[in-house]
Amino acid sequence: MNKKLAKLTKVDLREVFENEATDFTPWLAQQENLDLLSEEIGIPIKLIQTEAKVGNFSLDILAQEEISGRKIIIENQLGNTNHDHLGKIITYASGVDAKIIIWIVRENREEHQKAIDWLNEHTDENISFFLIKMELWKIENSPPAPKFEIIVKPNEWARESREGVERAELTDTEIQQRDFWRKFKDFVSKRDEKIRLGKPLPKNWYDVSMGSPEAHVALTINSIKNWLGCEIYIRKNKDLFRFLLERKEEIEKEIGEKAEWIDAPIASAIKIKKEVPNVFDQNEAENYFAWLYQKTILFQRVFGKYLNEFKR
Repeated sequence: MNKKLAKLTKVDLREVFENEATDFTPWLAQQENLDLLSEEIGIPIKLIQTEAKVGNFSLDILAQEEISGRKIIIENQLGNTNHDHLGKIITYASGVDAKIIIWIVRENREEHQKAIDWLNEHTDENISFFLIKMELWKIENSPPAPKFEIIVKPNEWARESREGVERAELTDTEIQQRDFWRKFKDFVSKRDEKIRLGKPLPKNWYDVSMGSPEAHVALTINSIKNWLGCEIYIRKNKDLFRFLLERKEEIEKEIGEKAEWIDAPIASAIKIKKEVPNVFDQNEAENYFAWLYQKTILFQRVFGKYLNEFKR
């Protein structure tokens, strides 16, 4: 049987992102897009700041590795690699004591590719340089989709990123937590292609992006008190928390239950819980996954609406 297949078409980056600073950097800084980059290089990236000051210069994106807290710098260049940007990544890395340096480009020149290879070979083993090529592709009239391709990575990075957590000395509880989130991610991916989930970690929490650096959905499991949790986690924005608190009654009506409103000194959260006999009960796992997934979708929809209203 002859089947008609659609054709992939490459889209020039400049057609979508006219300006690196005002168009591309804000797009990449959204957590859902940093998650795409995270998936490609194998480490979870969390935004700290865009246009971060380093002396008299501005670094495109300052971030950190979620597991270790190591500083990450991301320098964007929507063109061919050049000496100017090569110098910038070294300057920025030294200025913020970054351990992971990511240079995203449209095209790479051979001499700069060799330079990044050389840096990986001759700098401290705790310093990692990545050269990433970015492209945009679409199918017929679809919106363009981003594609990251690793051109240069640190020696042994692929193996180490897969085995880094396994090599650590994990407790039995941490092993169960990682297994729980791995199975949860598999459960969701089979049912929903739109939601993007990051790398499962041996933690009692699992973050899901809302497309905003101000807040995200945080799923939690408590194996001591045996409850599942879903919350909106607000990093530092007290104005946003107060904005939501003023709408507490209508928000709780929309999510269908009373929530716990937590205003800590730095972060804030709005949380619901579900008590269960045993969070690691394999016979009930799919029921637990279904509850977490359904609440994630609900929170993204309800709080996403209020986030958009707050921004206006």
